[in-house]
Amino acid sequence: METIQNSTSALLAVKGCQLIEPIMYGVTSLLLLGSIAVQGVFGRPEPSRARRDGALLQRAVNDFIATEEQVALQKLICSIGSGGCNAPGVASGLVIASPSRTDPNYWYTWTRDSALTLKAIVERFAHKYDSSLQTQIANYIIAQAKLQTVSNPAGSLSDGSGLGEAKYEVDGSAYTGGWGRPQRDGPALRAIAMMEYSKWLVANGYTSTATTLVWPIIRNDLAYVAQYWNQTGFDLWEEVNGSSFWTVAAQHRALVEGSAVAKLLGSTCSACDAIAPQILCFQQTFWSPSGGYMLANINVNNGRSAKDANVILSSIQNFDPSLGCDAATFQPCSDRALASHKILVDSFRSIYNVNVGLPANAAIGVGRYPEDVYYNGNPWYLNTLAAAEQLYDALYVWQTKRSITVTSTSLAFFKALVPSVTAGTYASTSSTYTSIYNAVFLYADGFVDKVSQYAFSNGSLSEQYDRNSGVPISARDLTWSYASFLTAVARRAGVVPAGWANPAATSVPGSCAATSKVGTYSTVAVTGFPAGQTAKPTSTTSSTFSTPTLTVTRPTPSPCSATAVAVAFTVRKVTNIGQTVKIVGSVDKLGNWDTGKAIALSASSYTSSNPIWTGTVSLSSGQVVQYKYIVVNSDGSVVWEADPNRSYSAPLCAASATESDTWQ
Repeated sequence: METIQNSTSALLAVKGCQLIEPIMYGVTSLLLLGSIAVQGVFGRPEPSRARRDGALLQRAVNDFIATEEQVALQKLICSIGSGGCNAPGVASGLVIASPSRTDPNYWYTWTRDSALTLKAIVERFAHKYDSSLQTQIANYIIAQAKLQTVSNPAGSLSDGSGLGEAKYEVDGSAYTGGWGRPQRDGPALRAIAMMEYSKWLVANGYTSTATTLVWPIIRNDLAYVAQYWNQTGFDLWEEVNGSSFWTVAAQHRALVEGSAVAKLLGSTCSACDAIAPQILCFQQTFWSPSGGYMLANINVNNGRSAKDANVILSSIQNFDPSLGCDAATFQPCSDRALASHKILVDSFRSIYNVNVGLPANAAIGVGRYPEDVYYNGNPWYLNTLAAAEQLYDALYVWQTKRSITVTSTSLAFFKALVPSVTAGTYASTSSTYTSIYNAVFLYADGFVDKVSQYAFSNGSLSEQYDRNSGVPISARDLTWSYASFLTAVARRAGVVPAGWANPAATSVPGSCAATSKVGTYSTVAVTGFPAGQTAKPTSTTSSTFSTPTLTVTRPTPSPCSATAVAVAFTVRKVTNIGQTVKIVGSVDKLGNWDTGKAIALSASSYTSSNPIWTGTVSLSSGQVVQYKYIVVNSDGSVVWEADPNRSYSAPLCAASATESDTWQ
């Protein structure tokens, strides 16, 4: 079986930690041809003054990683009960999302967040044996076996429906409040995390432990995936009820890997084999040929663009180096994944003040989706790190394949970094390969540098950082933020996870079928793990990395004088004589939801073939609003369009903008 891989020389060597005055870094490049030299300056603000006056504390990405990696690991462990420093009273093995109990209250254990945390721990443990991490893994598995049996508002274990519950109280009891249910990614992600540990157990001679203690829990989760995959549910942000690319991609991986692990343990998973190809087939329908990016959600009508960080997160969670740049499984270096990366990142360039004025090819803060209004919509640490991790994954594959392929689909991504590039395949001996490789590496490092720039000075990572000031906000010490940091820097160091795919994993059926398999579920009682299951001596697979040693330049934003934006709203709506379409929303300029103060739109461009109503509203630069369209009849009665509310973020540094909608 494949094991964690590590390069003999990391993607970029880590230096010792230094706190220094502003200097210029200069080092010899292993890739650069000739005598090209680039210098950069790093600035890192104090925690409460992300944009303080005067010179900022300087720190290179290497130095940030050297200190932050241990902070992130410690903080992550602090979130695990019962001994975690931030988890007093939390049941053993349960992972809290954050110690924050008010504004917002994240004092719960989410199946998704916990599984992603455990996966990061298992990857680190498999790379280098650590008995303390093994204890955390065992405690997690014991706790999840108990959670599977807890009846909750989503259902129970008898028919598997209860496995779709999103979160639980920190003592392991059901959360019975209102919430977005079900969330169908949790069982798949939990199975993936436990299968990673099962493979380690088998590789080190402990097959019986994997078979008797871990596999029965995994089997319940795989049965859930095979039974419920073709039913809608809430996305990873717990807001959209539909079909989520994130969920579907995780479900496909879980069943493919489930079949392989079953065989490894001398068993079978017939449902895995039957359903996985159909999920992969369905997964292809998320691609938008006209938009040139992967849609985050389908089977919904929420007024969003479907540009969402969930696609970047999906790419890195399903990374398998053996699959190369396969597009069907959305591997990080595939043309579809790189095209989606560019379009998603670019969608945040003009709406966050911390990004405004930076060059079009500079790394920036990355949020969830451009229409986000949660805490006013901000960059998230985990999404900014995910943008870096996808590129580190791509670099790993390019280096091992010794070539980079640029297609018409991914060309815009590459041209933003290397303007002279054209479609084609470039061998590692070519100057174009060198230019692309260096540019992508520095672009990836730029995202890590953003996290360095806006993190607390003690290394703490919250959920978000403010779109205007860069100050950390929302939940403090978000566990997922720390897990994201650890996996991103591991990829940067050339440490990649064991593969999960088989040759059939990328084979898309000629036609899709929404078939499912009703599963059987059983209560699993796990009270402990055998002692002394240490790692046996093994050699690691290694490959040599050529590393660009250019430093990252933190660009200086250009000045912006625009304070207001004239937004031209257009909506397609067929109306009758005597009817008027208006727009009303959450701010004064839109009437504060008072239909009597709604803004009337004009039908001057209305035709039978193009029934549009238009109107211009002046919004503040960067202002985020919610709104809806209404029809006012001749008798004064009002008809509202359907839920949900629409959202819009006015651009920064722009005098005008347009927004086109269709009545919902």
